[in-house]
Amino acid sequence: MSHLLPPAPTPWQPPDPGQGWAPDVLGEGFEARTLALPDDEEGEVVATLVRYRPRTAEPVRPARAVLYLHGWNDYFFQRELAEYWHAQGAAFYALDLRKYGRSLRGHQTPNYIDDLARYDEELDAAAAVVRSELGSSGRTMLMGHSTGGLIASLWAHRRRGQVAALVLNSPWLELAGASFARTLTTPVVSGLARTQPKNPLPNIDPGHYARTVHQRHGGEWDYDERWRPSPFFPVRPGWVQAILIGHAQVARGLGLDVPVLMAASDRSVMQPRWREEMRTADTVLDVDLIARRAVLLGSVVTVVRIAGGLHDLTLSAAPARARFYAELSRWSSAYGWG
Repeated sequence: MSHLLPPAPTPWQPPDPGQGWAPDVLGEGFEARTLALPDDEEGEVVATLVRYRPRTAEPVRPARAVLYLHGWNDYFFQRELAEYWHAQGAAFYALDLRKYGRSLRGHQTPNYIDDLARYDEELDAAAAVVRSELGSSGRTMLMGHSTGGLIASLWAHRRRGQVAALVLNSPWLELAGASFARTLTTPVVSGLARTQPKNPLPNIDPGHYARTVHQRHGGEWDYDERWRPSPFFPVRPGWVQAILIGHAQVARGLGLDVPVLMAASDRSVMQPRWREEMRTADTVLDVDLIARRAVLLGSVVTVVRIAGGLHDLTLSAAPARARFYAELSRWSSAYGWG
């Protein structure tokens, strides 16, 4: 399976809203569809739904689908993940949220939002497209990585009955330092969010995570660095406040009534200076903390720890990646589709 983005003879152009499915930047087998959303204070807003539909001798309408949400400073490019779910007999879709990746427009503040509930607009629209293609008897599993895992959990909480199960790949369910750090941080962030919500905060990204992932830095993968830059896009107070509110909701418990899989690395290595052991650990989140928070999501939560896993388990080295997919297959067969 190739890790590389295919060379494009011409720059990729996002499809116009209303155009329907069009070839995607990932190349053969991938299609993209622009979802028009209500304008915000910056103007036009869109999201982008991607689907994997490889050519087969005989088209099949699957009864199962997976809808994937990316993390912060990210977009969907994990071709291997789509291939995995297709091999499991599930249709695969991924959503680039507003102001991320394929959905980012020149007049917008990259990755910015001031209320995570506003993502309901694109998630509702994407889920409607998936349902229309799957049929009324189909079942959808929602999968989220990092910040996408937080967003997915909160949407599943607000939209009960929409998904059969929830898969979380290193979800950002709490601030490092837990509720104590959140309590100290929230008043400061709230003040800044009221007066200067979009002012960039000091950039503290040391670039360690990009170094574990991108080929240029010794990793295995290639991706579009315009959409996933290093150092990452600026963090802004309005966005931080939205995240802290989401963390507080998780800490109170979400009471999800669908099975949840929370998978993360077996350890975190978060240091200011580079260490080679970062290539086999989560350098972004405190994985022990998010494991403790995960059990507050619902009544049936499975926690899996992957030895040698990176922050995005699907981008880990081959042995850890294989273990993650094996655990995902085992859990899906027991819980995932109800």
